[in-house]
This record gives sequence, structure tokens and C-alpha cells, in this order.
Amino acid sequence: MASALVAEVARRLARRARWRPFEYAFWLAALASVFLLPGRHLILTEIAWLALFALSLDLILGYAGIISLGHAAFFGLGSYLAALLAKHGVINEPVLALVVSGVCAAVLGFATSFLVLRGSDLTRLMVTLGVALIMREIANQIPDVTGGADGLQGVVVAPILGMFHFDIFGHVSYAYCLIVLFVLFLLARRVIYSPFGLSLRAVKGNALRASSIGISVNARLVAIYTFAAFYAGVAGALLAQTTAFASLDVFSFERSADLLLVLIIGGTGYLYGGLIGAVIFKLMQDWIANLTPQYWQFWIGLVLVLIVLIGRDRIGLWTGGVRAPAERLARRLAPGAAPVPVPPGEGH
Repeated sequence: MASALVAEVARRLARRARWRPFEYAFWLAALASVFLLPGRHLILTEIAWLALFALSLDLILGYAGIISLGHAAFFGLGSYLAALLAKHGVINEPVLALVVSGVCAAVLGFATSFLVLRGSDLTRLMVTLGVALIMREIANQIPDVTGGADGLQGVVVAPILGMFHFDIFGHVSYAYCLIVLFVLFLLARRVIYSPFGLSLRAVKGNALRASSIGISVNARLVAIYTFAAFYAGVAGALLAQTTAFASLDVFSFERSADLLLVLIIGGTGYLYGGLIGAVIFKLMQDWIANLTPQYWQFWIGLVLVLIVLIGRDRIGLWTGGVRAPAERLARRLAPGAAPVPVPPGEGH
């Protein structure tokens, strides 16, 4: 009986983690954009690193319930480290510098995670915001290293793998950011659909109940917070490498606030929420800024207010007539695939 139960659980977990037609379509569209939209590679590069940044916040907010207003601390640290490593020639290979920047951000995340575990959500908001403000002030007080308010200038990023030079049109930058995003997304997906990821959902749902069945709550929160900090550091490093510049703006409160807006648009607790939210947010920002350069923030704010007032569930009902035929068509194109139910709490 026990072995049959274990086999059934394993089968359900495997079904849960199976790739869906939408996911294949999403990444094929992203790949196609490399070849079909060469004139939009600059903004697509911004979307790619913003999507990774949003994914890093969703890992702690959507799956562990940790609210943060200072996620820019890790983003900024990764950005400055990548810029400094390139400027002084400490690490000339961008990919290696990317990993080093992410690891250093993860170390900062691990060091500050114990502060975040204390107190309520309001306490966590203030602590995370305080960490970002402290990091910004440190960068501002050492202008000989960081450039201070003027930013870190004179950064020259070496070719990727010694072969691919960054160009002013963003062709190499976009392909580079997209590959990094895809690889780290696969890793995040693996983590979320693992037993560790399922235990995170239990902790978010009821930490006391999770602790009572033997789940080490604090250890898991520290682990996912450190992991998310690594992702944020890599996203910041991508920004520095693709722009050859780093400034105090990477630590700003607005950076963290924009990230929350991206997740409000795309949804939390759903790996594609941050990615879709980044696409919509950046394209909407670019389009509205071209229409009304002075009032684009008002219109974005209005869209967010409408999302909150109408409700994501009601919007999902309105779009159900479109989604249902699309799902039937996808099943017809893949007749060998069994229908996979969407887990509760995902996809919205």
C-alpha cells in the first residue's frame, strides 16, 4: 500500500512538472524575436533582464510569501560588481563575471536573510528597504570606487567567450540576456517543482502547520531568499554588461517599486508571471511614453488601478472564451500528451 502511494505521488509530481503547450509557445516566440525583431533588440534586452529580476522577486514573494521593498540591494550589488570587474580587468570573461556577481549578491542575501525572518510582513518591508538604502549610501560614500553620483564610467566589457562583441544595436546583448534568462528559468522551474519547492508552498500557506509536520521553515526561507538574491545579482550584472555603466539608480526605491508593478501585472506564484509582466510593463511604458512623455506614469498607474478594481479572476473569466479554444487546439497538435490540470493558485 505504501509503495503504491509513493508511486502515485511520484506520478502526480511528474505530471505537475510536465511542460505545457503554452510554455513551448512562449519560448519559441522569444527565440523568433531574435530573428524577426532586430530593430527592437534594445528594448527586448531591457525586457529580458527585467524579467529575470522579476522572477527573482517572485521566488520569494509568490512561493515563500516574503514581501520585499529592497530587492534592488542585490540587483545593485551585482550591477556594480560586474562593472568594476570589467573596468579593472579583474575578470574579462562576461559569463564568469556574471556568475561571480550573482554569488556575491547571494552572500549578501544570506547575510541579511536572518533579519528578514524576524517580525511580520511590515517589519520585513522596512528591513529590506533599509538594506537597499544602506547599500546605496555605501556606494555614494566611496566615489573613488563607484563613481558616486556620476556613476561608474569607462566600463569596457570584453567579448562573450572571446568571440561575440557587444554592439550598439543590442543584437548580441539581447541574445546573451535571453540565453541567461532561459537557463536560469529552467533552474528555477526545477527548484519550484521539486519537493523543496512544494515545501515552500506549504510554508507560505501555513508556516506553523508546516513546522508541525517536520518542515524546517527558517532553513527553507533562508535558502530561497539566498537563491533569489543570486538571480537578482545576475540580473543587475546583465544590466551593467549590456550598458557598460552602473549608477546609484540601481539601488533606488523606484527600482524595487517597478518590480512590484511588474508582478502585479503578470501575477505572483506563477513562474511566467514575472516574464509576462516584464513584457507588458516595458512595452506599455515605451508606447505610452511615446504618446505622452509627461504623463506616461499616470496611464500606467491607471492600468494598475483597473487591474486591482476589476480583479484578476474576473479578467480571467473574460478571457476564458479565448483560452479554452487555444488549449483544445494545443491538445490536438500534441495528441500523445495527456491533459494536465493547472495546480490551484497558478496561472493567475
